[in-house]
Amino acid sequence: MDITELPALIAALPAERRARFERIFDADLVQGECRIPASMRGWTLARFGSLADVERQQIVRVTNRVTWEGAIFNPLRTRRPMLSRPAAPPPDGDDVFADPLRCTAEDVFGRISGAHCITTGNIARWDSQCSVLIFNEPDPLAFTREHLRDYFSTSLRWAAAAHEADPQAVHLVWMWNGGTAGGASIPHAHAQLGLGRRAPYAMVEGLRRAAQQYHAETGADYFGDLCAVHDDAGLGFRAAGLRGFVNLSAARPRDTWIIAPAFDEQLADALHDVLRALIERAGVRGFDAGIIMAPLFTNQTSGSTEKPGVSGNVSWAGFPVIARIVDRGRPDALSSDVGAMDIFAQRVIADDPYHTRAALGL
Repeated sequence: MDITELPALIAALPAERRARFERIFDADLVQGECRIPASMRGWTLARFGSLADVERQQIVRVTNRVTWEGAIFNPLRTRRPMLSRPAAPPPDGDDVFADPLRCTAEDVFGRISGAHCITTGNIARWDSQCSVLIFNEPDPLAFTREHLRDYFSTSLRWAAAAHEADPQAVHLVWMWNGGTAGGASIPHAHAQLGLGRRAPYAMVEGLRRAAQQYHAETGADYFGDLCAVHDDAGLGFRAAGLRGFVNLSAARPRDTWIIAPAFDEQLADALHDVLRALIERAGVRGFDAGIIMAPLFTNQTSGSTEKPGVSGNVSWAGFPVIARIVDRGRPDALSSDVGAMDIFAQRVIADDPYHTRAALGL
């Protein structure tokens, strides 16, 4: 199956399942036509393999009607010309993360060490409580289940220390820019940790509000329905016992979600399995991985008597831990993988989500 078959697949679903899909997504297949002059036909055949496929392109536009995120899929774009930069020489003695105790700052409450990682205070901070989790293994593509379990447990101990230092810091985010193509400023593998104060980070809060509104309007759990409609579309999977899917309203190519009840070893194993499949079977070489969740701690200074999972008096009921991975493209690509259309209108995705789902093998 490929993405161009999605609208027909949804139209053929039983009425109740089709209605559930259409509560969340709008999917439309359109044709984009152009004319290839005789002077370009040889080049077009060599580059794209078919004149007909170029002159009548199949494009699928998917919009999430709950969050108002969306993607425009045209797999033909994977064959468009792309300039490459020469391979950069490996850094020569310039890996500041190789000796973190001597070459990096530390948080005011000290460092947290794991078996395979250590924290360092972010020297160019993006929040009051943010840190870098430096992996002992410098290669971002070389990791095991044991590594990820240790990264997660060390991150939780860092979050507890940060919360103790600042009780209003309760909103944990865990981010990993996998390689320079993923946005890492230092090639040595590392993750970013943030514990937001008082209010959630904007995109997390936007998702929480959208899910709450969906529940208020339909009586259904948004995240449960989101998994179910992706199952109906043939894009769902299971990893380490957790539900996941290749996202139809993708932010970037191979946008893959894992839904979990906790930031724990089971999620670490699922993230490992998905990332390893994307690297080994889908050819991913630069990626971003992120994990968001409900507040990790009760905000003791807000006057709230609610239990953990509630910030202030705002309900986070039903909000899961969400791990998300996207492909950031070739490390040698000269042009960025993000353009004006992605920023200002709707994301344009070259890769077919069904090819990603097949590559997962889960």
